[in-house]
Amino acid sequence: MWKTTKKSTLPQQLRLTDPGAREQLEALPASQVLIGHGTDRQPVGIDLDTDSPHVLVCSTSGGGTSTALRTLAAQVLHHGGDALILDTKRISQTWARGLLGVTYRCDIADIHDALLCLRAEPARHVDEHGETVDLPHLAVVFESAGHTLRQLARQRTVVRAMCWGGRGA
Repeated sequence: MWKTTKKSTLPQQLRLTDPGAREQLEALPASQVLIGHGTDRQPVGIDLDTDSPHVLVCSTSGGGTSTALRTLAAQVLHHGGDALILDTKRISQTWARGLLGVTYRCDIADIHDALLCLRAEPARHVDEHGETVDLPHLAVVFESAGHTLRQLARQRTVVRAMCWGGRGA
């Protein structure tokens, strides 16, 4: 077992009730999301247009992943974007059910179909003349991705067996 005597330099959890937090969020352009504060209490964010269009949030159970994903998706929605919520646990992202601009999927078959629809997403960003089209950002919240991917793999195996009588596709 590892033992350390050095104090952690991680900042405290960012809360919307913290002084100045809402003002910092409102000051960000639509392409930026606030992911927290550094140890110096300065905002740390990602520009989805210039830094990276993708953000991965990963931790152990109880590590705040669901909260971080909710915060990022809410910021995208606030700026007129859309969100696709994939939540097989059915409890982690219930805040998003019924919100304008949100597609919420919790059944494995519906999640499968939603992921297939995402394949067409890059083509939506190019018009018939090959010009780039500026569309709202899309936050894809993939709750419990490891568990969901295992379920999807099992479903695919079952469907293959049913369609092909147990033979490979």
